[in-house]
Amino acid sequence: MPFIPHTADDEREMLAECGVHRIDDLFDEIPDNLISKPLSAIPEGLSEMEVSRLMHDAARREGAFLNFIGAGAYEHHIPAAVWQIATRGEFYSAYTPYQAEASQGTLQVLYEYQSMMCALTAMDVTNASLYDGASALAEAVLMAVRLHKSARRVLVPAALHPAYRSAVRTIVSNQGIEISEVPYCPESGRTLAQTVKGKLDAQVAAVVIAQPNFFGVLEDVDGLTELAHDAGIAVIACVNPVSLALFKPPGKWGGDGVDVAVGDGQPLGIPLASGGPYFGFLACKQNLVRQMPGRVVGRTVDLDGKPGFTLTLQAREQHIRRSKATSNICTNQGLAVTAAAIHLSLLGAEGLRRVAVQSHVNMKRLLGLLAGIKGVNQKFDGGVFHESVVSLGKPVSEVCDTLREAGIVAGYPLGKAYPELDDSILVCTTETRSEADLQLYADMMTRCIGDT
Repeated sequence: MPFIPHTADDEREMLAECGVHRIDDLFDEIPDNLISKPLSAIPEGLSEMEVSRLMHDAARREGAFLNFIGAGAYEHHIPAAVWQIATRGEFYSAYTPYQAEASQGTLQVLYEYQSMMCALTAMDVTNASLYDGASALAEAVLMAVRLHKSARRVLVPAALHPAYRSAVRTIVSNQGIEISEVPYCPESGRTLAQTVKGKLDAQVAAVVIAQPNFFGVLEDVDGLTELAHDAGIAVIACVNPVSLALFKPPGKWGGDGVDVAVGDGQPLGIPLASGGPYFGFLACKQNLVRQMPGRVVGRTVDLDGKPGFTLTLQAREQHIRRSKATSNICTNQGLAVTAAAIHLSLLGAEGLRRVAVQSHVNMKRLLGLLAGIKGVNQKFDGGVFHESVVSLGKPVSEVCDTLREAGIVAGYPLGKAYPELDDSILVCTTETRSEADLQLYADMMTRCIGDT
């Protein structure tokens, strides 16, 4: 049944009022070569029961795998209560509160989310929200360039997620902004301060620091932040929110903290779900708040002194700002943010810290098991969180295919994004991996490689 409620008679009356005979006549100014052809390759529609059967069959063909891949999307345990609450009607159908103050429940959830994210990042203010971590980073780059006014170059580490680097280039390249990559140290996997220093000049508006970086390696965030700030350059942190339960938050890097902190909120209660939807977070210092894209919800009191919530700041161009808007972001990820707020509330600071600790402990255990396999080596000597690059000394595709046949996703092959690492994979562990899982992975890797 179509959603549009108009009957055939309704349509005829409206078309007659417009002076045309059919709906296509309303678009007759569009050239024929721009009009889409019929979707001849799309099959006929199915009933709900048939679609359900189709999807279940597809899921069975995919199978269930033991997952050791992260690379920006992480398999964490999500308490059942998170999505039971998030999918209640009050939250599930809520979108951007255009008549904001009439949506007190939605606004309170967003306010609580912002409060928790500010505590997690140690930043003054955060928005709610952006599409994903990559678009959040691009928006942070645009913020930095607007603030600097004269500089149009941003230093981005090569050890940043390749999809993030690609997304940033796509979004900012047509605005005359140059993205200059900073190579990583081949021994430690880190972005070295002296390498960054060699690229600093008057044309640099900002430096991006990933913590941990794409290789799972921990950067010298204090040294890099101080180096940039001493040169009068803004610092953008790109962080894994779970790691912040264990490591120094970006608001405290280098003493004064970074200017902007971004990341993807997927680890906070959002399932892998074949790659989305996720949500991006962006936090900044108070003096930058009017340059921040997205929405900011505030707490206030009404004329009777009763507490209430209000949409304090919104920068999107469809609202009143138009050409003065700071962003072209056209929506948010309100449902995912709602789930994250519930997830953080259920875990609390201690619960999130335990998740981070166990994820790190599992990685250390796995690396210990893999160290005993001839031909398998940890690629970089820098400290890691819950991901690490492992060189195999054997074609990566062969190893990944063999483990996949055994029901194990071995990791992220790095050769496509980093040709110099074509013998290596990025391996991830979270708190969901058990001792038996780690041992099975090591045993299968031994069968693949240990006899060479």
